[in-house]
Amino acid sequence: MLVSQMSEAQKETFDQFKDKVKDCNLIDPSDDYILKWLVARNFDLDQAEKMLRRSVEWRKANRIDGIVEQWEPPMALVKYYPMGIIGADKFSCPLWIVSFGKGDWRGILQSVSKRDYLRYISYMAEKSFAQMRKNSLQTENPVTYQTFIIDMEGLSMRQMAYKPFRDVGFEGIQISEANYPESLRRVFIVNAPKVFTFVFNMVKPFLHPVTLDKISVFGFDKSEWSAALLKEIDADQLPVHFGGTMTDSKGDPKCSSLISLGGEVPQSYYMEATKPTPNKNMTSLSIPSGSKKKLEFKVIQSNSILKWEFMTEDGDIGFGVHYVERNGDKFDLVNNERVESHLMMEEGELLCTRPVLYIVEFDNSFSYLRSKKLWYRIVVDLPISNYH
Repeated sequence: MLVSQMSEAQKETFDQFKDKVKDCNLIDPSDDYILKWLVARNFDLDQAEKMLRRSVEWRKANRIDGIVEQWEPPMALVKYYPMGIIGADKFSCPLWIVSFGKGDWRGILQSVSKRDYLRYISYMAEKSFAQMRKNSLQTENPVTYQTFIIDMEGLSMRQMAYKPFRDVGFEGIQISEANYPESLRRVFIVNAPKVFTFVFNMVKPFLHPVTLDKISVFGFDKSEWSAALLKEIDADQLPVHFGGTMTDSKGDPKCSSLISLGGEVPQSYYMEATKPTPNKNMTSLSIPSGSKKKLEFKVIQSNSILKWEFMTEDGDIGFGVHYVERNGDKFDLVNNERVESHLMMEEGELLCTRPVLYIVEFDNSFSYLRSKKLWYRIVVDLPISNYH
């Protein structure tokens, strides 16, 4: 929905919402961007405000605003994550092609950390938003959506059955839904085998109903799905492989020199599979089965950095970070998710934008029989300017 499409009642609600969030430092201050948050929460003022403010805090803590210019993704993701912008649809929305079925998801996740994988999802989302803004300037019309073609050709249940991929995939969907609402115009899933129904049914509960309404699923009938694509995308913006007329400079109908099409990740990219060992600066902590441990850090100065590294000896552990406002409101910065810290040292950091209480939580409530021995080091570094 665009601002120009609102009813009178919706305009009134929008004006109230815009006034409520006028103190937020938004990446895009346009009315069409602000409207996305209201639409995502069905014009519920309180829920939309809560969603937007949580996302603003998430962006600050994870330094998302400058991620495209300041972060260099691991080469395994750049080369083998099967996704890229190829052009635009008929509404000037960035057109992404995702060769999902050709992705070596096992290889990717054995080559990069879970943190980098999830960060890359935000990195790609920010690239798309930058392209939207560029297209808006060129066309002098608001461009606030993107279109996806997701090609399932080559889909393997071996890849889909890989639990780390399923887990990180669900987390990626949650990040996208919470921080990039109403960003899809259309999603075309093509060459979907019967087994895809099983995969899609697992994903559905994590998707907003509005998102589900924008997804069209096609089997292997190319004439059917290419006709559907050409209704939304001009032929010169669509690779020959998908029914258009575009090729790259080498004449490749898939335009492999313009976007990554995936493929098997060479083992030379794999991370060294060595069991983590605690270092001398770490503190040990035993977390009984069925329980949680919360560590509190009082941050006294804005823009301090909360840094952590931890490992476990006896299996994975749930990990999350949130802060608590003086009025008791809780804001999640790192959602509580299970981390395979018995296989690899887990490291990370957050920018603490507010001088409040930050809580790091280790969660073993899912384990009914086994306690976990945790080794950790967590510090709060003051802003660099304080050292001068």
